[in-house]
Amino acid sequence: MADQLGTLLRRLRRRSGLTQERLAERSGVSVSTIRRLETGSSGDHRRGTLGLLADALDVGPEERAQLLATPATTRSEPARVPQPQEPATVPAARVADEPDHTAAQRRRPPAPGRTAPPVLAAAADELAIEVRRRWQREEEHRRVHDPFPLPVRWQEAPALLTDHAENIQRLLPGATSHTMDLSGDLGSVAEVYRRVSSGRLVVLGRAGSGKSILTIRFVLEFLKSRAPGGRLPVIFTLGSWDPTTVALRDWLIDRLVRDHPQLARTAPGGATLAAALVDADLVLPVLDGFDETAASLRCATLRALNDTSLPLLLTSRADEFAEAVDAVHAPLVWAAGIELTDLTRDNLLAYLPRTARPIVDGHGHGHGDGHGLGRTGAVWDVVLAQLRDSEETAASVNLAGVLSTPLMVALARTMYSEAPDRDAAELLDTERFPAEHSLEEHLLAGFVPAVYRRAVPERPVGRRPPRKRNRDPEHAERWLGYLAHHLVRLKRQDLAWWRIGESLRRSTRVVIVVAVSALCAAAADGLSTLLLHQDTFGRTLVRAAFTGSVAGLTVGAVYAIMIALGNEIIEPAPVRLRLPGRGRGRGLGRRTVRTFIARFGTALLGGFVLGVGNGCGRAVQGTLYRDLPLPNGSVAESILIDMLVFEVIFGVGGGLVFGLLAVFEAPQDAASAATPVSLLASNRATVVRQVLFLAPTLTLVVVFGGSLIVHLFPGSLEPSAWGVSDGLRAGAVYGVAGSLTYALLFTAWGQWVVFSRVWLPLTGKLPWDTDAFLDDAYRRGVLRQVGAVYQFRHIRLQHHLGRSFRGRRTAYASDRRGRETRRTPRRR
Repeated sequence: MADQLGTLLRRLRRRSGLTQERLAERSGVSVSTIRRLETGSSGDHRRGTLGLLADALDVGPEERAQLLATPATTRSEPARVPQPQEPATVPAARVADEPDHTAAQRRRPPAPGRTAPPVLAAAADELAIEVRRRWQREEEHRRVHDPFPLPVRWQEAPALLTDHAENIQRLLPGATSHTMDLSGDLGSVAEVYRRVSSGRLVVLGRAGSGKSILTIRFVLEFLKSRAPGGRLPVIFTLGSWDPTTVALRDWLIDRLVRDHPQLARTAPGGATLAAALVDADLVLPVLDGFDETAASLRCATLRALNDTSLPLLLTSRADEFAEAVDAVHAPLVWAAGIELTDLTRDNLLAYLPRTARPIVDGHGHGHGDGHGLGRTGAVWDVVLAQLRDSEETAASVNLAGVLSTPLMVALARTMYSEAPDRDAAELLDTERFPAEHSLEEHLLAGFVPAVYRRAVPERPVGRRPPRKRNRDPEHAERWLGYLAHHLVRLKRQDLAWWRIGESLRRSTRVVIVVAVSALCAAAADGLSTLLLHQDTFGRTLVRAAFTGSVAGLTVGAVYAIMIALGNEIIEPAPVRLRLPGRGRGRGLGRRTVRTFIARFGTALLGGFVLGVGNGCGRAVQGTLYRDLPLPNGSVAESILIDMLVFEVIFGVGGGLVFGLLAVFEAPQDAASAATPVSLLASNRATVVRQVLFLAPTLTLVVVFGGSLIVHLFPGSLEPSAWGVSDGLRAGAVYGVAGSLTYALLFTAWGQWVVFSRVWLPLTGKLPWDTDAFLDDAYRRGVLRQVGAVYQFRHIRLQHHLGRSFRGRRTAYASDRRGRETRRTPRRR
């Protein structure tokens, strides 16, 4: 009886000292299922479910047999008829006669339900709330449930792409494996995952088949039954990982800190909370997009994943995964696999009509009935009639093939269901669209113009309205094409605002850096000379030009060296400024020490180059104004003295100040959870505070440090060479110019302003309000948010926009060459 089963299960659970939530976390069976079993409200259940519970309870052979032999377990599961709005269940393999396994026979991975330290448990719970909120918002933004979720079905993946059943079930030698039940639907994907004893599942499917939607639903369903302090799933875009340079653990930690800045706080033991969560097995990686890694890295990626026993869920296109498995001669170890299947015509017949709302004309009169409302789904009538017809035509076969993936259905819905002036019957025109590929290109090409022709979406609460409410579709497509081309060229999917400047050539960036730093130094020198020395305007301009040139070349040289060393990309620091001793653990963290060393070293290099440049400049000045021969001993001595003085004052002193800034930095709190917009705002606020700290501090260091150096070397430097007035002027110039140069060129926000908000809009590649444009593209559904970065809605859309941008650029260049050729007179 069901009551007998519930009584037995409750007694065994209480004897083990487990709550229903802890048992669910340890067994992989949902809390709701356990509750129904214990209360007797579940008369139909599977033998495999009870086997998982028996394993988690660590019962002996007799109690296990008693639990599995309960009369209620022998009842068959009634067939369930899927409703039109529900995904149909496709059986992969039913659990029929599952052999009994004792706990000694089964080698299970470490139980995720083990007790975690309170600090880590609290951090995990905090992260779970943030992850749930983020992906619920993303699911709503993608309108997954409007009007209802498209069916996502699957079947078992080919046996050659999965491990042996004994390995998946983590059995000891001699134990007999049982048939795994991987059947389910979109709403039960988390429960299907929990049936995999190894905790490793591969989800295969062709482009646009719904893998990303499945991962989002998996995260949300998994979190529903997660016990407090238990393991939580986090989605990672696998295409950004290079396993040949970064270990999996380190990459996971870096992504966590980037997307969740509060995890940069120090945990017990000195590591960050992100590192502690990963090491404590409290993070379940959901690795999305194995196929989106570079082709040359896929084998290395698979080998690196096989070198770890970390439970995970991996998604990939089937062909790319199969090629990697064949090259490595091994699948993902311990992993079961499912493969998503295509949508059917019945799915389209049920879904498409409900996406087209009633049509009302401008006078309030409808089309199709007498009540002022048009007939729902009329835009699809001709298409659906063709799909419903038993006699297949070339048009219906092509269209059914294209609309067999959720991606293409979503594109078609946007173009036709939400645009009453478009006629979906044009999709049946075989002269325009003779093959499936031409239909797909038509849907991809029409998506961006369609979303930019409709009304602008509402802005979130608390945000200022954008300066431009509507954008020209042609301009928007060109700007998005430039960004897509930039990502395709770099083989990336993450559109990070602080890396948009990478789309410029390195030589262009160096020239911009030289110009900006020269302007900062020249402006600071000119203002300080006018205010403190009250010199003539002409001499002030000459002096400012000299100072700006030296400073610009110095900073440009340092930036070029950073590029040569591969350090030209500056990540946005997930930090805020606060007084020392507030909220900090004992001692300085490793991140603080590394930051101090890096900044001190850069300042030393800058001081050396500045000394050389200043000495050479003074030599040129002496030649021009005092007729001194350039190659003489006094000039060489002057250069050496300048090198020493500037290295000590500006190099050592500046290095100490910039390094000291790291001591005042603390990780962001949980309230500053990273989205592209919030990370940009917080980084801007941090940079402003850094400038307010650096400007006066650098000024004081130069004023007092210069006086100290002059008095330490009385034989080489006269005290008059560094008087109070000279010291104040030099300190003011270095303080203002140094802090502004650092803010604009050596911070993520500064490079965003210089490259993405000024230079790229100036050259027409991006709009002037780039941040508002990206946010607007997200709200229109062209982009999606993945933590602190944007991504295009689908990789196929990214490649299409990049390809279109390259085509337009090539056509423009060819046309321009043709015009120049026609204008060039022929020689006789």
